[in-house]
Amino acid sequence: MRIIFMGNPNFAIPCLKQIMESEHELVAVVSNPEKRMGRGKQLSHTPVGKFAVENELPLVQAESLTDPTFIERLKSYNADLNILVAYRILPQVLIDLPTKGSINLHASLLPKYRGAAPIQWALMNGDKATGLSTFFLEKSVDTGKMIHQISIPILEDDDYASLSERLSQEGAKLLVKTVDAIATGEFQEMNQNEKQISRAPKISKEMTQINWGDSGEKIANWIRGLSPKPGMQARLNEKGIRLFKGKYEESISEKIQVGEIYDVEATSLKIGTGKGYLHVSEVQLEGKRRMTVKDFLLGNDIHPGDTFEVNP
Repeated sequence: MRIIFMGNPNFAIPCLKQIMESEHELVAVVSNPEKRMGRGKQLSHTPVGKFAVENELPLVQAESLTDPTFIERLKSYNADLNILVAYRILPQVLIDLPTKGSINLHASLLPKYRGAAPIQWALMNGDKATGLSTFFLEKSVDTGKMIHQISIPILEDDDYASLSERLSQEGAKLLVKTVDAIATGEFQEMNQNEKQISRAPKISKEMTQINWGDSGEKIANWIRGLSPKPGMQARLNEKGIRLFKGKYEESISEKIQVGEIYDVEATSLKIGTGKGYLHVSEVQLEGKRRMTVKDFLLGNDIHPGDTFEVNP
């Protein structure tokens, strides 16, 4: 089949590689336009755009997905299938352009975690497993008929980076399996169970602020879901600080002071929460690199009784 691949972040690259190496014909890659990034404000491609350029693949970019010139350009490729992996919401005219329609790879067990941040929310909610789904696109977001779906365990030490990497590798295999099935017609569409819908909205800046009144378990899960970026934020001694690698310690005590540092250990800080304690082993001060608590303590005077700022 003739395929147009659409994607932006690193998550999509294993999928693009697998399609490129498959028996199908990759006729174009679509990604967001270059943006000025970094201190030097140099124009930079998205990771997918950069991969396309480095591998001499036809790269198509557009600010507006309804631009007639862009639509005509895609039409000229006479594609059989559009493949989307972490791209944008397509207008109906582009969904319907290929002869066999458009498919998407979504990093959840749909209809669970429909939306922009399914990996983060699975971790933030403390799930023990998540998954991958391929489905046909339709006008509404993440609602189309499914083609294939697999479950992936969430490991105890997983954070967003590690889980995302594993899902991207497994997703690439599932995507090729899906494309092969569409090419032969050997698949059965599955409707999504509307009773099992949950949402995974985009992560906002407000969500990254630690509420010490929450349970230690919840805070630890949110740290996992938002590591390494954007990171969970707090303030200590009038300085902004991000916390990483959090572990929950259960406690039956009802006298825990939320946000208070109860113990300064060799490799972690023990902090009081609304329920139990949070042990943190890596931190990052504003303007500094991420470091272990051991290194952090070498340059910062931290003692039991010091307290993180608690939002009212």
